[in-house]
Amino acid sequence: MFFKQHPSNESLEWYIFVGLGNPGREYEHTRHNIGFSAIQRLAERWSIDISRYKFKALTGAGTVAGKRVALVMPQTYMNLSGTAVGSFVHFYKIDLAHLVVVNDDMDLPFGNIRIRKAGGSAGQRGMQSIISRLGSEEFPRMRLGIGRPPGRMDPKDYVLKKFKGDEEIILDQVLDTCGDALEIFLEQGIEKAMTLFNGSVLNDDE
Repeated sequence: MFFKQHPSNESLEWYIFVGLGNPGREYEHTRHNIGFSAIQRLAERWSIDISRYKFKALTGAGTVAGKRVALVMPQTYMNLSGTAVGSFVHFYKIDLAHLVVVNDDMDLPFGNIRIRKAGGSAGQRGMQSIISRLGSEEFPRMRLGIGRPPGRMDPKDYVLKKFKGDEEIILDQVLDTCGDALEIFLEQGIEKAMTLFNGSVLNDDE
């Protein structure tokens, strides 16, 4: 089994939260790896050990808000993320409505969160890989804004920059808000999570 079952867990539904990023120390805490950062914060928040390696991903599972939750960090590079995600979805027969993919988005200002029920990849290669592997766009996603590169900086260089200074304070708020939003998603559904959390973590009126 994926994790040691307790008899009281057997009837609970599975949910999978996937964070996108690149493996390797050089990519840690970069903008492109904000999906990994979100999963690591969830693991701390929910006391889930994500050190197990399965289906080319670091993973762990536990019970949150009365649901069985698996946290997944694919250890392929970003553009092959669908390999791990597809394996988890098909092996555990996950309803796609119970899959949430967390990824970076340059088209959203830093500090903004956008939860959607479904949609295209918006050019994000990890998301493209997942859509291709699943053969469907009909799964929820949480996009975390990282903003556009300043001046004429190459986007490829920008996404590999680490968060520093005041950015780390905002990042901390973003990651905590991800946890709040996903708990509401588990307890009350995606519509409620979208209503409460889409927008900026810095301004509740946005």
